[in-house]
Amino acid sequence: MKKSKTAWERVEIARNPKRKTSLDYINKIFDSFIELHGDRNFTDDKAIVCGLAKIGEQSYTIIAEQKGRTTKENIERNFGMPNPESYRKAIRFMKQAEKFNRPVITFIDTKGAYPGIGAEERGQGEAIAKSMFEMAKLKVPIISIVIGEGSSGGALAIGVANKVFMLENAIYSILSPEGYSSILWKDSSRYEEAAEKMKLTAKDLYNLKVIDKIIKETEDNEEGTFLDIANNLQKEITKSIKELKKMSKEQIVENRYQKFRNIGEYIRR
Repeated sequence: MKKSKTAWERVEIARNPKRKTSLDYINKIFDSFIELHGDRNFTDDKAIVCGLAKIGEQSYTIIAEQKGRTTKENIERNFGMPNPESYRKAIRFMKQAEKFNRPVITFIDTKGAYPGIGAEERGQGEAIAKSMFEMAKLKVPIISIVIGEGSSGGALAIGVANKVFMLENAIYSILSPEGYSSILWKDSSRYEEAAEKMKLTAKDLYNLKVIDKIIKETEDNEEGTFLDIANNLQKEITKSIKELKKMSKEQIVENRYQKFRNIGEYIRR
């Protein structure tokens, strides 16, 4: 029998610099994609990519956290750690999606929101909270997909969705295992133990009802495997959006509210 991976092994897979990024998935899942830029206030922060996409005749608004692969790309993308401008850009396109009745698809892949002085001066905490607030009351269907690292408020800021999918080797948590062990035990070397206790794997979160579906994958980076995952995601997105579009706008908002209320009640039991 094949031995199941430990939580820490999945953390290492999720952090693999060769792992497929949001743009890799966007370009395979959707028939077309047009990127849109800027928060109309400060700048265009490239840690979050926003734009319009289509599968067949169905249009979507895309909001995706984007890491780089090379050092140059990571500097350009701020290592996938969004500044406040990214979240304000996301809010701008959430509202546009509602105006034109387009479902929203978000891709989560970040170590967390950028903690720099400039980001804090420009209202990082407020931007994250506002993004969650706007998502909670959006009157169009939302699907969030955790494809790699999903850490802290930087991830949850674009994770308030009607349905949450998660790749099998992705992680989703309040902070990193290193940070958790540093706070809890004052010892960052206990990160492997922390990873187990944090319940950050797809299987753990599915059992806790935090996510709705696990998308099977393997840890290799072969193109054929990636295409299978992308095709599965396309099918799940199409199927779920058809189901959600049967609801009224009020029912979509209520569905999202009840989902997160039920998660809280289930975990408290």
